[in-house]
Amino acid sequence: MFINRILKQDILDHLQPNKVVVLYGPRQAGKTTLIKDILKHVKEEYLFISGEDRDSSSWIGSQSSTIFKQNIGRKKLLVIDEAQKINEIGLSLKIMVDMLEKIKIIATGSSSFELSNQIGEPLVGRKWSFFLYPIAQMEIAYNENLFETKALLPTRMIYGSYPAVITSASNEEKKEILKTIVDNYLFKDLLEYEGIRKSYKIIQLLRLIAFQIGYEVSLHEIGTQIGLNLRTIENYLDLLEKAFVVKRVFGFSRNLRKEITKNSRFYFIDNGIRNALINSFNPLESRNDVGQLWENYLFIERMKLQEYKHMYANTYFWRTYDQKEVDMIEERGGMLHGYEFKWGNIKGKKPSLWRNTYKNSTYQVINQENYLPFIGVD
Repeated sequence: MFINRILKQDILDHLQPNKVVVLYGPRQAGKTTLIKDILKHVKEEYLFISGEDRDSSSWIGSQSSTIFKQNIGRKKLLVIDEAQKINEIGLSLKIMVDMLEKIKIIATGSSSFELSNQIGEPLVGRKWSFFLYPIAQMEIAYNENLFETKALLPTRMIYGSYPAVITSASNEEKKEILKTIVDNYLFKDLLEYEGIRKSYKIIQLLRLIAFQIGYEVSLHEIGTQIGLNLRTIENYLDLLEKAFVVKRVFGFSRNLRKEITKNSRFYFIDNGIRNALINSFNPLESRNDVGQLWENYLFIERMKLQEYKHMYANTYFWRTYDQKEVDMIEERGGMLHGYEFKWGNIKGKKPSLWRNTYKNSTYQVINQENYLPFIGVD
């Protein structure tokens, strides 16, 4: 099954002479497949290389315009897959776009703690950045009807939406794919990063977070449980977010002392990864974490919508010490938009404290009846 990725046209539109398109995303999310699909639509001759290939990374990392010209030749499009593997890639890209006439460049990366740090300053004004998530429901919608979408919702809440998972034939195959991603890909960039050695501690950390979706996470308590100090926990979580494993969300506060802002919430980029880490693939009817799966699914699908449809928003949660809460707050267009996630078809109403404190705000309960427009499916 071929799934057309929404970012394809965006990237094609931004392929411009002497500019770099940077495509971030988790390993196995489909970056290379997307780039190869894009290359079918370009007219220029291109050179495709991998940053994991020693020969290619050697000349790309040379910072020599002469060597660049010798290896690229007359080609006007250069694609560098896994660009974060190349030493000082940002400086090399700057030299290319400054010295090679009309060169267009695509660089992909599966970790931002290396790639974004290297290209940030050198490529100011010379790059466009995009983020590719595992497949969005709004992308799959072109391949299925409404009945199929709703029937497959439990499967996607349990197994997630990595491309290989979506296209696999059976649940057993989905489990094996997710296990392979966790064992061989999930921590690859992070564990190669200098100073990261205790992989079992990172897995312990992620497993504890997996059980706290929808709740504020106390880093002090987690540190006590797994025997790591607060600074190390913070460092690991920062790297896990930059390796596109989890997404951190802060509490919203503007007016009240009782609003919680000290602790954060964490969501997994993909439900299937979360369930693989805790080795739980039971059907929804026999689980006690359906609400957490639903919240994580909706939150990440909404992040995909924001990215792909260019919805510029700050995203928070809202909660007070006396247990009043709104699961997701979007601050966009000068307004606050609150969303509460309910697995059952519960209508709900705006919390009075939220209503009275933030009068210029909207509020909506997202349930099984109305979730599709919320995640971009018409």
